[in-house]
Amino acid sequence: KDGHYFTYHLDSDRVVNLTESIPSSFINEETDINVEYSPTPAWGFTSDSKYVLIRDNHDLWKISVDGKSFENLTQDGREKNRRYHFRFRMEETEKGIDLSQPLYIRFMDLDTKKTGIARIDKGRAGAKVLLHEEAILISLSKAKNSDTYYFTRETNVEPPNYHVSFNKDLKDARKITDIYPEQANFAWTPGSKLFSYVSDRGDTLQAALFLPAGYQEGESYPTVVYIYERLTQDLFSYARPTFPGGAFNRAIYTSNGYAVLMPDITYELNDPGMSAVWCVLPALDAAIETGVVDAENVAIHGHSWGGYQTAFLITQTDKFKAAVAGAALTNMISMYSLIYWNTGASNQAIFESSQGRFTSGYWDNWDAYKRNSPIFYAKNVNTPLLLMH
Repeated sequence: KDGHYFTYHLDSDRVVNLTESIPSSFINEETDINVEYSPTPAWGFTSDSKYVLIRDNHDLWKISVDGKSFENLTQDGREKNRRYHFRFRMEETEKGIDLSQPLYIRFMDLDTKKTGIARIDKGRAGAKVLLHEEAILISLSKAKNSDTYYFTRETNVEPPNYHVSFNKDLKDARKITDIYPEQANFAWTPGSKLFSYVSDRGDTLQAALFLPAGYQEGESYPTVVYIYERLTQDLFSYARPTFPGGAFNRAIYTSNGYAVLMPDITYELNDPGMSAVWCVLPALDAAIETGVVDAENVAIHGHSWGGYQTAFLITQTDKFKAAVAGAALTNMISMYSLIYWNTGASNQAIFESSQGRFTSGYWDNWDAYKRNSPIFYAKNVNTPLLLMH
């Protein structure tokens, strides 16, 4: 409530503000939807019921349920621009978080997208980094009766194989699976690049550029831009070449000699379509400057919200040689009151408190809804467009 976490004590009908004295914010600073206070995650109560573990935008805090004491357990998140994402639950039948046991936490460095696993011992402040790599590390589990651990590790060139370590520091882990040997039959990407750019509204953002198979330094390649919202967290992720429901697959493009650009997008209220224009086009310009992207041969692809942004972008620019818009929103006004088939509810909440990022219904905000609806600019489209539905 009002940007703070509270406990409610049923025995005394008492409400306690847990975070008002902590020198940090527990409002998600990356959220730009039309919600006044979007909270950072609470991880839950400790097993002795004395504390709550709550994460700010970087670090994990241990806060007494009466709000009188607090401690930053991870210590270095803000300093290193590192986000401690979540803890690995080692005991399936646990009742609360037992701080007498090691607390294993997955983290990501926001500047580089490197991920890692850290450990907090006996609830004492200071996270010990065990693994820290240009990879996606996830799925840590422990054997019930021994110090045997397994986790998955993936990169652009290595599928998410299982690795096993026989000590609590996760040292000397060895790979025990080869889940996708068929990769040897494909031309494969050599990896990815991360770069920064400045949007037309002055925000410093990042973009991920996935290199084509056979990439040679100094050569430029046809490129597919794929968009949604923020996608650079997938910089080191693996893509298996299959056709998903949205028909976009990064590996299919890179294996066929295309580079793939995935820029981050931030939004201003009442301008979701224009926000994409303000972010995607500068990202494309910055990608062209790397020398990897052939400026004369760039396509754009998006699905659902990304399909909407794709449809809108080609009404505002002719920079793309082709476009694919899957399940695209094209008329924000008519769609506002339609029923969403999957839930039976109206789409209104999507527009006012989720991805739409409008501050009201269209009757009080007509110009904003119209200027961000691709249908009203359809006559401007010169780009060959494949509509998928």
